[in-house]
Amino acid sequence: MKNIRNVIMMCAGLLFSSSCTNLDENLLGSPAEPFVSDIPSAAFEGGGAGPGDALAPAYSQFRNAGNANHGGYWSIQSVSSDEMAVTQKGGDWYDGGIWIDMHRHTFGPASGPVDSAWNQQYTAIAACNDLLAGGLDANGEAQIRALRAYLYYRLMDLYGRVKIVTSPGDNPPQATRQQVFDFVESELLDVLGITAVSSSMDLSGSALGTDKNPYRINLFAALGILSKVYLNAEVYTGTGRYQEAADAASYVIDQGGYILCDDSNCIKPNPGKRPAVDSDPENLTGYATVFAPNNQDSPEIIWSVAYDGVSAAGMNFNMMSLHYSSQFTWNFDSQPWNGYSALEDFYNSYQDGDARKEINFLVGPQLDYGGSAILDYAATDGELELDYTPDINELEPNASRKGGARLNKFSHRLFERNEMDNDMPIIRLGDLYLIRAEGMARAAGDWNMAAPDVNTIRARANLGPLSPLNEDTFLAERGREMFQEAVRRQDLIRFGKFDDPWWEKTNNDAHKALFPIPQPQIDASNGTLTQNPGY
Repeated sequence: MKNIRNVIMMCAGLLFSSSCTNLDENLLGSPAEPFVSDIPSAAFEGGGAGPGDALAPAYSQFRNAGNANHGGYWSIQSVSSDEMAVTQKGGDWYDGGIWIDMHRHTFGPASGPVDSAWNQQYTAIAACNDLLAGGLDANGEAQIRALRAYLYYRLMDLYGRVKIVTSPGDNPPQATRQQVFDFVESELLDVLGITAVSSSMDLSGSALGTDKNPYRINLFAALGILSKVYLNAEVYTGTGRYQEAADAASYVIDQGGYILCDDSNCIKPNPGKRPAVDSDPENLTGYATVFAPNNQDSPEIIWSVAYDGVSAAGMNFNMMSLHYSSQFTWNFDSQPWNGYSALEDFYNSYQDGDARKEINFLVGPQLDYGGSAILDYAATDGELELDYTPDINELEPNASRKGGARLNKFSHRLFERNEMDNDMPIIRLGDLYLIRAEGMARAAGDWNMAAPDVNTIRARANLGPLSPLNEDTFLAERGREMFQEAVRRQDLIRFGKFDDPWWEKTNNDAHKALFPIPQPQIDASNGTLTQNPGY
């Protein structure tokens, strides 16, 4: 029997900022510093801010575009889906009801996170436009145009009708969603040096090149972006482009030289290994390595955002999801906020034996660095041991402080800061396998066409072939693979499921598939921005 370590938890007041809800609790009767014994001898290798080249200002600003932190792009893509929620725990995490509204699809034009996501993308676009106006070599210009196109793809996906600003100081009229699609497509095709995507395309004329730097866009990354654009083209324009989505993804899979990580070809030291906890593996393998704190050289990642706890802030899933006292699990330097958790139905969509289930979620009794049980003396249910349960009693007003499987796909390291070191994949090979599978199936009108690629992904998760394979089972499988990567909202819309009810969500207003144009942007536009229908 392990000794129980008494950590007395008292709930303090809320500390709000414009970017996140920081829920600090006073730890009474605990040591001034988290307990440490037998610091691992293996040095941590990971993190880093990415190259410091002439393109760094735009890529650095893209890091700040809401890819992996609270309150903007990632949050509204994720919380508006059936993946996860931010529950109100008494006075904690109410935040004026914005996350309840996001989950229930009752958000409106005044939603702060919707406005934040808009500002994040346009700020990064401005950095791209500044670089392009200053002059770059051919490769640099191609990269920044591709990055800007990706940002407009995000805006098209979220808001539909936006302004296409291509030069500093421009104030063009509001474009239609079709016009934004045409711009994104034409920019990507141009930097790839082709006029159309096909199975026989020649990319030898592209200035992007094939150098494998995950923090910069090469021609494989640009094709990956284009495959995503084409996969959702029917939503954006009314016309399906599924064969082109499949062809773009297939080129990267077949020609890119990237590797789908499995237990035999991707092995990394586990930066979160606690010496006193026997259940912690010494090494991470396969799928787990793609999202780990030391994932900077993953052969599955084609393009990613560089994050580092010291020099490249912007990823704080640890703070967003974990319970306050989980600070002692890995001896974080800051106390987590206890906000985001996975929905029970989504967690239960994974069968036992699916390797991704254990990797993606944190459930059950929690141990500290020394292997002792973590207690929460502020618990309201009489159960003092910190035990994450997949079920959540309610969305609001008094959700369980321990309810919901916690986000763990982007795993943790010992002594982690409140900013994580894990890089965020934007284009990765596992996603492209599923894009090719879906594109081929939809183009042929036969979901059996998806079987080879789907079952390749499942084999990596130690699962057998998916049967039956149809639209619903494919969507569920894609959800299990892509959890926490900010694509679930897109997928639900494309599959016609975004209006469906799920836990604590009954609103089926079709217009919610587009976010509103933020009211502050309309107010500042002098009449040049108008609202989306239904708002």
